[in-house]
Amino acid sequence: MKVIIPVAGVGTRLRPLTYTQPKPLIPVAGKPIISFIIDQLVQSGVNDFVFIIGYLGEKIQEYIEKTYPNINKEFVKQEKRLGLGHAIWTAKEQVQTASEIFIVLGDTIYDTDMNVFLNNKNNCVGIKKVDNPTELGIARLNENREIIHMVEKPKIPKSNQALVGLYKIINIKEFLNALDYIIENNIQTNDEYQLTDALMTMLSNGVSFEPITINNWYDCGKKEILLETNTMLLKKEGFALTDLPAFDEAIIIHPVAIGKNCQIANSIVGPHVTIGDNTIIQHAVVTNSIIGNYAKIEDIVLNESVIGNDVSIKGSRQSLNIGDNTELDFSK
Repeated sequence: MKVIIPVAGVGTRLRPLTYTQPKPLIPVAGKPIISFIIDQLVQSGVNDFVFIIGYLGEKIQEYIEKTYPNINKEFVKQEKRLGLGHAIWTAKEQVQTASEIFIVLGDTIYDTDMNVFLNNKNNCVGIKKVDNPTELGIARLNENREIIHMVEKPKIPKSNQALVGLYKIINIKEFLNALDYIIENNIQTNDEYQLTDALMTMLSNGVSFEPITINNWYDCGKKEILLETNTMLLKKEGFALTDLPAFDEAIIIHPVAIGKNCQIANSIVGPHVTIGDNTIIQHAVVTNSIIGNYAKIEDIVLNESVIGNDVSIKGSRQSLNIGDNTELDFSK
């Protein structure tokens, strides 16, 4: 079994944060997004990984090599961003001798039991019913719950079963041939070589896929979803931290995840806050937010905010002497 994790995207919907920080390394509930994926798979006994890197790929490679020294890992660079199908195609030499392939998107957190996929003896794809089928890859099922069609972001969808980014492949030769076919024949959807088109080619050639419904998944490509995912995970057992050091004149409202060597003084932090390592927070109120490493937050109120690494924010404080019947508005 080899796991392919594509992490070559640029994360345009999270700019300016992703100008210097690749999306898979953004922290959620105390650890980077990609660590949720790797940890799940390692706990299931997987040890062979292929990472497809591109934009800021050296940062992802450095993090994985440092954090996971004991896994077998290869890094393949996608020189041009030509779609997910093209990304997987660039790693065909690394996986052509594998007995099975499991593809997992590297910027998505999955609420599912990975063993259901890993132990399955068939080709299978993860699906979930959605309200916005035009924005995702879609699988169409017949009355026997057999997949009969797959398409990427259809303008007129005939199904609301989304492809969530989990793909187990056992027909390796047919899969690689399908990827070759769409590349060599320049078969593109939305100006990209889509993995969905390769899977549909296999389906047309008689290769079957089993649909596996997952509980949920969180594509952390937007600020709102990123913060919602952070809140959701912090509420779950095992993610928030309760054994925190004593901070000077600070109120911590759980659940929170606070990194190492942080200094918090004269502040209120929480609920639903993730803070990276070596961050300083003074005279501030921080709620429902994610703050990176080595940040410095002073004299400000932050809510529903995502703050990157090495950021310094300083607000303003007032000393007031106000009489009766007075209205002040500092919001403008």
